[in-house]
Amino acid sequence: MPPEVHYAKSGDVHIAYQVFGKGPTDLVIIPGFISNIEHYWDRPEAARWLDRLGSRLRVILFDKRGTGLSDRLGQLPNLEQRMEDARAVMDAAKSERAAIMGVSEGGSLATLFAAAHPERCSVLILYGAFARFSDWFPTKQKLEYFFEYVETSWGSGRSLASFAPSKKGDVEFQRWWGRWERLGGSPSAVKSLMEMNSEINIDTILPSVRAPTLILHRTEDPTVSIQAGRFLAKHIPNAKLVEIDGADHILWLGDNAIEIADRVSDFILDPDKEAPITSTSQRVLVTILFTDIVNSTERVQSLGDRGWRELLQAHEATVRREIIRFRGREVDSTGDGFLDIFDGPARAIRCAMAIIEAMGPLGIQVRAGLHTGEVERTEFHVRGIAVHLAARIMNTAMPDEVLVSRTVKDLVAGSGLEFDDAGEHSLKGIEEKWRLFKVSHVPRSPSVR
Repeated sequence: MPPEVHYAKSGDVHIAYQVFGKGPTDLVIIPGFISNIEHYWDRPEAARWLDRLGSRLRVILFDKRGTGLSDRLGQLPNLEQRMEDARAVMDAAKSERAAIMGVSEGGSLATLFAAAHPERCSVLILYGAFARFSDWFPTKQKLEYFFEYVETSWGSGRSLASFAPSKKGDVEFQRWWGRWERLGGSPSAVKSLMEMNSEINIDTILPSVRAPTLILHRTEDPTVSIQAGRFLAKHIPNAKLVEIDGADHILWLGDNAIEIADRVSDFILDPDKEAPITSTSQRVLVTILFTDIVNSTERVQSLGDRGWRELLQAHEATVRREIIRFRGREVDSTGDGFLDIFDGPARAIRCAMAIIEAMGPLGIQVRAGLHTGEVERTEFHVRGIAVHLAARIMNTAMPDEVLVSRTVKDLVAGSGLEFDDAGEHSLKGIEEKWRLFKVSHVPRSPSVR
């Protein structure tokens, strides 16, 4: 009998999830680009595979926003929102810390979650996953073929051969797969999701993953090449790659499907793989925002000490209001500037733009720089090369300008934020040149959670 469906609230969005199994450790499974948690259980192979996991683990399975039983919205979901959805599901399921497993497209989200929230991720497992969208659709022509299929044949199940070659010609399975397509997402939703996915590139954050990592990939996978798994294993520190015989992208199909489930359970339950965070400091992926008042020395001279102090007080109150509104954390203030960190790059950008806009009535011009990278975070401060990079990026910005690194730009795919290429720059103390981007458009801000 399928597990009961529950709903977690993530802001204004309802995320459908199931919990089953009674094992000692939690496993959160982040599915591929579409899913339907009820429809899994209609297929004996899928039910058997999930039950196998549930015999040893407590499993939490959910549909990402915009797919399956979760809310569908007009706005494209982005990685940051989906990461918050995963946290909301864990909170609703009363899971403080869990193994995180990302399947196919869900691997990007799982990897980002592991890097940004190490305190909630005990181990990371990736199956058929990729860091760059080009590992899934290597050419524009291939993506256009997929869009044509969505427009003309979505729901027919004829895409089966691309995901499960072993089931080619199986009319019953194709019928199930067609219903899977229809229940997973409508044609317009699927096209929108794929347009967002086409911007995915998390290669720069892979070295920031500190959780023990297992990468599983079938050698003849026709959907995501084995090279994608090898790339992940090469760039995630101390990751273990297991290459599995077979050509099915669907992990619960094939003669070795149960072997895959057992490998997942074994890796999670091996006590040597656990690495709980016990130190007062930790390395974590964050988005760093530096702001600075432009021409502050000249303003001091024109206003005098008293006038400058009053202006600084108004500046500081305004910046702190925006930091709180966008759920950032103030790390340091230098009088005419701030250092803040965020666990979401889109919110950090929106905060920077809100600060600049709020400075207009005060007659102040501010510049801002952002970079996403790994830092050592203590109770009172953050350290690391990423902090210096963000500071150098800010120093490059013009008045009332927000500059970001490529990493930040790549991680906000689907947010509606737009950028202009600001070219390559030599940053003080950094050997290689860095390509920077100017924030050119920020869509109307959604409710900040």
